[in-house]
Amino acid sequence: MEFKDYYTTLGIDRNATQDEVKRAYRKLARKFHPDVNKDAEAEHRFKEIGEAYEVLQDIEKRAAYDKFGKDWQAGQDFKPPPDWDTGFEFHGGGYTETDASQFSDFFESLFGAQHGAGRRDPFAGQYTQYPGKGQDLHAKIVINLEDSFHGSKQSLTLQRPAVNESGHVITRPHVLQVSIPKGIMEGQQIRLAGQGAEGMNGGTNGDLFLEVAFAAHPYFTPDKHDIMLTLPISPWEAALGATIKVPTLAGTVDLKIPPNSQTGKKMRLKGRGLSSAKATGDQYVTLAIMTPKPVTEKDKEIYRSMEKAMSFNPRSHLGV
Repeated sequence: MEFKDYYTTLGIDRNATQDEVKRAYRKLARKFHPDVNKDAEAEHRFKEIGEAYEVLQDIEKRAAYDKFGKDWQAGQDFKPPPDWDTGFEFHGGGYTETDASQFSDFFESLFGAQHGAGRRDPFAGQYTQYPGKGQDLHAKIVINLEDSFHGSKQSLTLQRPAVNESGHVITRPHVLQVSIPKGIMEGQQIRLAGQGAEGMNGGTNGDLFLEVAFAAHPYFTPDKHDIMLTLPISPWEAALGATIKVPTLAGTVDLKIPPNSQTGKKMRLKGRGLSSAKATGDQYVTLAIMTPKPVTEKDKEIYRSMEKAMSFNPRSHLGV
């Protein structure tokens, strides 16, 4: 997928004001509108201009795009960095109410349904929207699995896009004290009442909804409330059975490996997953037998003696 430089598309500097963005769009839209310009490429160019304007005229999209866009050039092979939109506050249920499919794959990868447009406010309809109340804001935050397992209190700094006195898009830090509920799952939201946009004419502030994502863990993988772990074991532990130490989010526990265990065998540690008021998950351990490398001549001799002493054919089920 190619990176699109929206500033180049509109022919403006990255430091352009919002008024300059609007003027550039209007000038180019008139020039390449299919009703006016009958050139074969005019319609394609008109769509590119419209896509660039969709991003740059919206201060929230523009601030997020600017976060990483300065490091890329038009046409370069591009893949959105993981959780690239973390920490940015935006209005409504997502980045755009526009049908992202009418734009490029690049636009959809950043601002389409998977990055917000399909998000539904789980509290919608539960709170009365009084006249003058500020708009609700949304942001994504990344926490560690341990924060969910134990519950925690954190100080977070989000970025709230705004336009300064000179018409340039800036971001203002928004420092929050947030309680991470015990057992919260990836994709769930934390509601902070009154932390959204300011109300008008004395109206109350909107709310801020924080969507939770988990940082990559060195060895645990979450699956809703359950925790997955691939556990390396030696051939002798698998063949003879053993009791070995296994990490969990609560600390190390002993796990009994049955004799004749095979790679792929799944074992459950009950209640060792994420636990909330509504559900308690388990930890699932999948065994992976690791074969030692024969480094010395003595190591190789051990393997040769095993080959002679044991009548073992791992491909017998294949008929060979």
